[in-house]
Amino acid sequence: MAIPTEPIGSIPRPRALLEGMQAFQAGNIDRDALDALFDDAVRETIAAEEAAGSPVVTDGEQRKPSFVTYPIDGLDSIGPGGVTIPFADGHTRQLPKLTAGPFRYATYADAYVEGAKRFAHRPVKQAVISASALSLLYPQEGLADYSQAEFLDDLVDEAEQDIRRSFAAGADSVQIDFTEGRLAVKLDPSKSLLQSFVDLNNRVLDRFSDEERARIGVHTCPGGDHDSTHSADVDYAELLPLLFEHRAGRFYIELAGESDRPGVLRAIAKHAKPDQRIFVGVVDPIDPRVESAEEVRDRVLEAADAIPLDRLGTTDDCGFAPFGDDTGTARETAFAKIRARVEGTALAADQLGV
Repeated sequence: MAIPTEPIGSIPRPRALLEGMQAFQAGNIDRDALDALFDDAVRETIAAEEAAGSPVVTDGEQRKPSFVTYPIDGLDSIGPGGVTIPFADGHTRQLPKLTAGPFRYATYADAYVEGAKRFAHRPVKQAVISASALSLLYPQEGLADYSQAEFLDDLVDEAEQDIRRSFAAGADSVQIDFTEGRLAVKLDPSKSLLQSFVDLNNRVLDRFSDEERARIGVHTCPGGDHDSTHSADVDYAELLPLLFEHRAGRFYIELAGESDRPGVLRAIAKHAKPDQRIFVGVVDPIDPRVESAEEVRDRVLEAADAIPLDRLGTTDDCGFAPFGDDTGTARETAFAKIRARVEGTALAADQLGV
């Protein structure tokens, strides 16, 4: 396909897996039984992505407790009471917080790559969480004998290893999830917080070569959980200039759910760097209606008026179930939207003659 198209990552878990996860927590099944359910879910997810025509696949994040907390799942130096993120519908998600140093990941994303490659017949993309999101784990009151500067040094080391290990395991590309970017503008309109996030992520990105960074992307959206968002009320134009300061080669930008897509596209055209490929969101996971291929085609054509064709790609606005217990979107709906994205992108490419 002349216009590349890729998924963001997460797919709703099958009912059997959700029930199995609850049974495991209750002590009713053992780890081997749960792992078998994870394998089944990954196999089914990748097969469905490939059947939908996706040229790039993911494991659907079937094994992740959430897109943000997988590195610390099971870590004994984490406790409750961290940053609370409010969503527009009134529900919240609360991060844990670090209780002691030094900081080390308990799980690296290469484990997910290895699991996906067992079943995939197409290139595998791996999503990792940003260093900036994990920086929120450090408690505001500080930690005795472990400064925030020491924590950030360790965090940068761990985030680098997460990406390197994903590539070593066979990932075709790595996507850094940066959904906290737009939220940072909401929390601090001066953009000092956003600037600090970008600077921290660049400390990680600067450890990679130009060739490696061409295979590393940054994803932004206003959050997606139980069909609600945490920062859709923030003007995208306030985020995009600093977003493109990330020294990455790819950007995955939520767009289908925006009320002013032309305005966002103008901002992208103004601020994106010439060596950055832009994957625009053309299906909205929060909208229960499945877009038609023709609707996607028109969104791609709209984007092509602002972004050069040799730098344009398409994607989903966000993951379909970034938290493990999110059942807001039906699994079948996710795959139908993926098919619409793939087919609509192909229609646009044909019309554009590329």
